[in-house]
Amino acid sequence: MLKNKKIGFIGGGKMGEALMKGILKAKLSTVDNIIVSDVDKKRCQSLEDETGIKTTQDNREVTANSDVIILAVKPNIMGTILEELKNDITSEHLVVSIAAGIPLNFMESSLNEGCRAIRVMPNTPCLVGETAAGYALGENATQDDGELVGQILNAVGRSYLLEEKYLDAVTGLSGSGPAFIYTVIEALADGGVKMGLPRDVSTELAAQTAFGAAKMVLESDAHIGELKDSVTSPGGTTIEGLHALEKGGLSNTLINAVEAATKKSKRLGKAFSKQKK
Repeated sequence: MLKNKKIGFIGGGKMGEALMKGILKAKLSTVDNIIVSDVDKKRCQSLEDETGIKTTQDNREVTANSDVIILAVKPNIMGTILEELKNDITSEHLVVSIAAGIPLNFMESSLNEGCRAIRVMPNTPCLVGETAAGYALGENATQDDGELVGQILNAVGRSYLLEEKYLDAVTGLSGSGPAFIYTVIEALADGGVKMGLPRDVSTELAAQTAFGAAKMVLESDAHIGELKDSVTSPGGTTIEGLHALEKGGLSNTLINAVEAATKKSKRLGKAFSKQKK
């Protein structure tokens, strides 16, 4: 669906770069059909050198040469960017935001009537082709628009089309989740060090264990509880460890972490909605 589309990125940061590279790696488009703008001239040069994609420091040049515009900027400057491009973006463009916490109504009310907008919540494993992303369609976005964005996201991981009301929970779970998992991996590695393992070996064992366990959840038909039970022998080492986790409240703490991050995302969204009003 992207073969004949011109794709423009406003913002050439790491997340934008990961999406560009994913599109190219999956052969969804070519360097001739992609353009990116960034305020940092050195960043532009670096992207050109590494990918061959045309770059510019002029956001309006991107909109003039794109069918799909991906807004890969920080949430705090989204209002400024939308105001700058309001008269250049038409209903012929598909506008995709990957900025956390920016609701669709903020985007749609900041642009001209009929704007086709889609909100995406990816996460940082996008950088290694393993994102877990949710996305929601705006009022004027079509089914084809949704399928196109799904193609882009699936080129760098897994994506799920959802109603926008669920994106705050996506933010709390998979958006913030990598930091929670890093904390778990670091703690497991610390445990290995405490028990005498060298730090480098312990860290790699912990990371590979998390990776392998996640892969089994995604690729097995078994329920996650069954997978856990398959490791847990009666009277064995694992049940002792699980008992310690329960006493420490790990499950409850992780649930609370997702809840806290989700509520923060909701507060950010409300702030942007009020700001526009």
